[in-house]
Amino acid sequence: MLGRPRPVSAQPLTASRSHPPQVRRAGNTDLAAYVAAGGFTDLTEDISSWEEGGDLDPAVLATTEINGANYGVPWYIGVRALYYRTDVFSELGLEVPATLAELEETARAIRAAKPELVGISTGGAAQFSYMPYLWAHGGELATEDGGTWTSGLDSEEAKAGLEAYTALLTEEICPPQTCAEWGGNASVQEFIAGGAGMTIGGDFNRLAVDESAVGSDYAVVPLPGVTEGSVAPAFAGGNNLGVFGSSERRSLAVEFVQLLASKEYQRKMFDAMGNLPTFTDVQAEVAEAEPAIAPFIETLAAGTKFVPIAEQWNTINAQGVLASMIQSVATGSSDVATASDTAAATMNDIFAE
Repeated sequence: MLGRPRPVSAQPLTASRSHPPQVRRAGNTDLAAYVAAGGFTDLTEDISSWEEGGDLDPAVLATTEINGANYGVPWYIGVRALYYRTDVFSELGLEVPATLAELEETARAIRAAKPELVGISTGGAAQFSYMPYLWAHGGELATEDGGTWTSGLDSEEAKAGLEAYTALLTEEICPPQTCAEWGGNASVQEFIAGGAGMTIGGDFNRLAVDESAVGSDYAVVPLPGVTEGSVAPAFAGGNNLGVFGSSERRSLAVEFVQLLASKEYQRKMFDAMGNLPTFTDVQAEVAEAEPAIAPFIETLAAGTKFVPIAEQWNTINAQGVLASMIQSVATGSSDVATASDTAAATMNDIFAE
């Protein structure tokens, strides 16, 4: 069986000894750094004139936009949703949570009734599980004005999101002495190992869960928002295809990108590797053909969010600014207000570099 491609930040797709690479695959969080270095060419007009370009998911296409121009074509996308143990919920008579507040209550109930489990496996370093809490409460990672980025972590809305998320990292739900260090992968692995009642996992985790001991005892729903009936915005991770600014064969390179990123090839990638398509109509097709994917497509349709499209984001990420903020609250070394203000100040210092 073909496996999912390793999440590398970038990979040249066409090269030979006599000709330099023309096209590159890049993780969408790395795009801004490549553009700042002059690496990618503007593809706005190419996407606009492309017959299939109008069907690209607008929120996903927005992850390629810098200063009003698109520097990549979305190739595939990944989002997270709420995995839960159907056997545990049935045994305890629990309803699927309809809000983030109900999720916390449900997680407490699971841990209280079955102390061998964590109510929900999530972690202090699981920043992509934290982000939906931030966005669902109306917060933002950062905002941009005239080319200048400013952290939004010190807003009251962002602090409410952090408070709600760190409420999961407690003895009554997911003990901080263990869970504070968990990233997203460790959190999902705990669920796969049968040690959690719920987790926040991606569409890309589904096959591993299917093949685990809990593979016949779980279901997935979109992560709920603050109000009943809403969906918490998910982080839209994925890969783009870009054309080098130095390309000697720009027209051919663009054709190659449009071929690889076409609906036909995105369908083939989904069938072979499970990568979610970036076209809204193809998303609907795969959800109908494979119902297990439907919660993730519903999450996409509800609206996704993204990290700041700024070259400094890689530095913020590498320094673990979000993880340090979450962990300091979870371990009790800081309160929400102080941790949020400290993280915001650190982000602003990096943005100013």
